[in-house]
Amino acid sequence: MTRPPRSAKFVLLPGAGGSAWYWSLVVPLLESAGHEAIAVNLPGPDPAAGLPHYASLAAAAIDTDDVVLVAQSLGGFTAAMTCARVPVRSLVLLNAMIPVPGETPGEWWGATGAVTAREEAAAVGGYGEFDGAVYFLHDVPPGVAAAGEAHQQAEADAVFESTCEFDAWPDIPLRVVAGADDRFFPVEFQRRIANERLGLEPEVIPGGHLVALSQPEAVAELILRDT
Repeated sequence: MTRPPRSAKFVLLPGAGGSAWYWSLVVPLLESAGHEAIAVNLPGPDPAAGLPHYASLAAAAIDTDDVVLVAQSLGGFTAAMTCARVPVRSLVLLNAMIPVPGETPGEWWGATGAVTAREEAAAVGGYGEFDGAVYFLHDVPPGVAAAGEAHQQAEADAVFESTCEFDAWPDIPLRVVAGADDRFFPVEFQRRIANERLGLEPEVIPGGHLVALSQPEAVAELILRDT
């Protein structure tokens, strides 16, 4: 792994459920490259914790403006609000929901056509009706998937009902990364949303939706690049 020219602090945001464990294979790789890495635990099951609380927890982990913020899936909403509160050096969105100002995560599905895109990709790929193991764990090593069972948490409705309060995406280096084998957010769907909402072309790497568990080396290498 190529070491970047200077050390950085990485703050890593999980997706639905809020478990910092999602980043457990990536954090040691970033640390071994000489950087600080903090995976933020978010209270996904808490029915009283919405996006403002999530953003406050993420912002509390950012004690310098020399931070690379990385957000997975639902974490894209938290990242948008976090960047509106504290400065960061750059932002990486990984298989992420990309909001527009004033949108709720619940509204995002219909506004983007995410479910239709998923169903169309499933029909082409032949992997059938929605099933968590088929859509999320198809490329995760069995031992990793088994270890993750203790860390699985439900996501309460509070976040899906709360408004993403930010005016615009920050004027900083911003990268969108998509897993080529993502069955939940198919890569062509991610490409369309990144172009429509950010004017960006995603960087595509091997792996499904939980790519930090299935391809941690590829994820670490990518987010270290150009930092």
